[in-house]
Amino acid sequence: MSSDHLTEMIVFGALFLLVSGMGFVAARWRRPGDMDSLDEWGLGGRSFGGWITWFLLGGDLYTAYTFVAVPALVFGAGAAGFYAVPYTIVMYPIVFLVLIRLWSVSHVHGFVTPADFVRARFGSPTLALAVAVTGIVATMPYIALQLVGIEAVLKSMGVHGHWPIVIAFVVLAAYTYQSGLRAPALIAFVKDVLIYLVIIVAVLYIPTKLGGWGDIFDSAQAKFAKSPAPNDGILLDGTNQLNYAMLALGSALALFLYPHSVTGVLASRNRDVIKRNMAALPAYSLVLGLIALLGLMAIDAGVKPVVTDGKPDTNTVVPLLFDKMFPDWFAGVAFAAVGIGALVPAAIMSIAAANLFTRNIYKEYLRPDATEKQEATVSKLVSLVVKVGAVACILLLDPEFSIDLQLIGGVIILQTLPSVALGLVTRWFHRGALLAGWAAGMAAGLWMLYEVPNPAKGKEHFGGSAYKLGDLGLDTKMTVYVGMLALAVNLAVAAAGTLVCRAARLADGVDATRPDDYLADASDPKVKPIELAGST
Repeated sequence: MSSDHLTEMIVFGALFLLVSGMGFVAARWRRPGDMDSLDEWGLGGRSFGGWITWFLLGGDLYTAYTFVAVPALVFGAGAAGFYAVPYTIVMYPIVFLVLIRLWSVSHVHGFVTPADFVRARFGSPTLALAVAVTGIVATMPYIALQLVGIEAVLKSMGVHGHWPIVIAFVVLAAYTYQSGLRAPALIAFVKDVLIYLVIIVAVLYIPTKLGGWGDIFDSAQAKFAKSPAPNDGILLDGTNQLNYAMLALGSALALFLYPHSVTGVLASRNRDVIKRNMAALPAYSLVLGLIALLGLMAIDAGVKPVVTDGKPDTNTVVPLLFDKMFPDWFAGVAFAAVGIGALVPAAIMSIAAANLFTRNIYKEYLRPDATEKQEATVSKLVSLVVKVGAVACILLLDPEFSIDLQLIGGVIILQTLPSVALGLVTRWFHRGALLAGWAAGMAAGLWMLYEVPNPAKGKEHFGGSAYKLGDLGLDTKMTVYVGMLALAVNLAVAAAGTLVCRAARLADGVDATRPDDYLADASDPKVKPIELAGST
């Protein structure tokens, strides 16, 4: 650790300790009679209003992926990194009506996870198990991305090694265990204020020091013109436009399939809260576009990524830009904003994954007679295990761009779309066909991810999420997002399988929901989970 970063370390440490303290205090914020139920520990009592939900969903969806991974991708790959802007724009109209229906049916039946809904809708505990396991596996690399963001900040201050991740893990685990969803909900207020402050200052202050936006774009164009990869640049070309579009669409479809996104929605007080937030959350997209431009600013500022084990770590470019351009004290504030921006979603993600295990594995298969207190206890313990899995993702996958951690998770979670998202609007699919489609999509997606290399790090497998269509026998140099190809396989098998099952008159599961369940609001009486039919 260098003394040159002492002021930054003090400011960063003070703010980090402040929000960690808030995480522990949150156990007393709006505290119910007891926290020994998933409704209270895992969903905050399903009582959050408009403002709390705004900050919770913002803290949930705009993560270290936003503040570290997107600018790092723009810095290294140019225009392709801006895919995150259109995906957040098209996402909200897509999910607006679907999420309202999910909230209503979950309110009526007491569902805590998307797998709970699938269990009731299709009468299949096996399909629900597949959805639950998929959600847990997809969430781990997403949590890992948050921890990578914290590590990148500390590297920029001269702190190296994976031990900072262990510290972050311990702090996060401790206040999540004690306070549940109330902790990230309370911290999200501070996180968003800091992020908005840092980004507004950055886009107004840094360009004036670099000579203006014209110089910034000229420097970026000059860098990409010399790049050994001819597709890189500040504009897309014919080889990467399809991948860009499919990546944006696939990411939009995937985001609200993640269990942590569903958790934020189900914690809302009523349908109107969700409607207002879905209408207002696109405002974050403006900030996201500005954040992406930090990657181009880093090019003009001559930022050189921190070298770890002889390899440049592109995840450090934004923290290094802040370190170079801001006064030490404000750089410390910016570092804290990134670190806190990683802690909030990591907490929500670990809670959501733990709820999936508890409701759809532990209670379904291991302890059907588990009490609410036992469920809450198991969820608390599993939330710790999930964080360990996230650290393992960092150590084992080691992608060039941390954003690949999120994109790999997206490929996996997209395979639950037919059961969860389409299941909210239609009961046409047969449960057996959905399970077959899920298996086919997962197999195809993981195989394609395995086949994608990363030449920059000498990795032959799991090097990214852009699959070459030429490898499928097509005469083209275009690439496409693996997630959309795998989803196409999934949907094709599910549709064909449904027709076969219907023709063969195979028994289907019983739908335990009713049409009016999808329109229920907070004024309607809440019904406890009903007995679910089916054993497939």
